[in-house]
Amino acid sequence: MTLTAEVKKITESKPFYAVAGAGDYAVEKLRELPEQIQKLQARRGELRETAKDIPVRAREYATTVQGKAEAVAKDFPNKAREYADTATARFNELYEELAVRGRRIISKVSGEAAMELEEVSKTADRTASRKPGRPRTTSKA
Repeated sequence: MTLTAEVKKITESKPFYAVAGAGDYAVEKLRELPEQIQKLQARRGELRETAKDIPVRAREYATTVQGKAEAVAKDFPNKAREYADTATARFNELYEELAVRGRRIISKVSGEAAMELEEVSKTADRTASRKPGRPRTTSKA
């Protein structure tokens, strides 16, 4: 393939257009940068005041969070026990539900098996009570 054909193949590909689009977007944002810098410079005084308040706000927040963290830490063993008890109770309920369900299924299957066994016994009794030499008839479905 010639070099011209290779270049044409690349320039007509989707990745090529994606890279070109990314470059265009970057140029657009770089053109907006001087305006953004001017806005930040205009807010410089406001930002300084906010920056001065940061240590005080951080200490207040740390005190609040520390108090909450201590309360959570103190209550954690009780909460963990409650969750474990709730989970255990639910597992026990589920276990019982499954046991009841299993019993119902086994009972049903056992009942059906008992009925089939009874039918087989009756058939065997009838077959045994036939006279010898008499041909046995079977029905075909």
